[in-house]
Amino acid sequence: MPRPRDVAIAGCGVAGLATATLLRQQAINVVIYDKLATPQPLGSGLILQPVGLYALDRIGVGAELRNLGARIDRLYGKAVPSQRVVLDVRYDALGAGTEHGVGVHRGALFGSLFDAARIAGVEFEADNDVVGADDGRLRFADGRVSAKFDLVIDALGARSPLSRGPERPLPYGALWANLNWTPGFDPHALEQRYEKARKMLGVLPIGRLGAGAPSQAALFWSLKQQDRAPWAAQDLAEWKQEVLALWPEAAPLLSQIQRHEDLVFASYGHRTLRDPVSPHAVHVGDAWHCTSPQLGQGANMALLDALALATALARQGNLEAALGEYARLRVWHIRAYQAASYLFTPAYQSDSAAIARLRDRIVAPLSRLWPGPQILAALVAGLWGAPLSALKPGPKRGGP
Repeated sequence: MPRPRDVAIAGCGVAGLATATLLRQQAINVVIYDKLATPQPLGSGLILQPVGLYALDRIGVGAELRNLGARIDRLYGKAVPSQRVVLDVRYDALGAGTEHGVGVHRGALFGSLFDAARIAGVEFEADNDVVGADDGRLRFADGRVSAKFDLVIDALGARSPLSRGPERPLPYGALWANLNWTPGFDPHALEQRYEKARKMLGVLPIGRLGAGAPSQAALFWSLKQQDRAPWAAQDLAEWKQEVLALWPEAAPLLSQIQRHEDLVFASYGHRTLRDPVSPHAVHVGDAWHCTSPQLGQGANMALLDALALATALARQGNLEAALGEYARLRVWHIRAYQAASYLFTPAYQSDSAAIARLRDRIVAPLSRLWPGPQILAALVAGLWGAPLSALKPGPKRGGP
């Protein structure tokens, strides 16, 4: 099958927008379908890691997001009440020349990617709820069917109807809020406080939503999925007292939260499809693989998927070879990070007191001894497995 000329992308999120712009750079016609009448971001803040920033530079929006975001030099956390440092990851452990992270508002990331896609000539078809795909056509909830495309890309996220697969829901999710930045926190660090592994409060600087806007912080609080309804019925003042008992200095941020609706609940799960290529679509981002946010890799993995797919299509002269190369470029990096996330998550979000003690008394001290700092910094930066080495621009190979 020859290289595609017309591509449909289901989903107007990070993965879909990044893939669309990178394909337009190759003069491929791209149409994005999204169920929302006005596409918009979902979620709160995130850290753009060096690998994600590399992909954003290739798209052309890296400098803009560095300017809008907050430089993150360190991930730092203490256990309460011992005040024992149980998380201390510094990007400078990787040595000179390695980029730091950048905390960004999801709205800023979405806005930059959306503008880049629009400028690149991507077409948008909003208010189209995709429920299936067959033979190069998308099927919508109202019974309509799209025109035929050479390739369908699934960027609909973890619950995509195009990539149904086994998912292991995680017991813990998180409440998120974007708040105005207040003094008292490190403006260049993700800070966290823990009570064993059952409670966690985090504060992440996320820079500005746009030029001239105030600086913001993302606040997040661990919450079991089964406790979501009881929390919503609880007096908000009682919840704030629970949070302040863990981290009293968070009071200025909590004062900005007036209603339960000021916080958004996010649920998480582990899932990876065996193959990113199915009979009717190729999958990117959470539609292929999803996990907990403990390692901060979700958006970065989606950006790497987009770059890998575009790289494979640019190198190969036919579609079948390109899709095979796409899988090879990403599969081992994804497997490594899925495994690492699976192992790390219980240390920070679980009911296990034993795992929390192990984290505090053994794992945390070892992480400060060589080569622990370098290994952890490379893990957080997304550099395990050297994923960027195979994604440099290269000559076209094979095919017509």
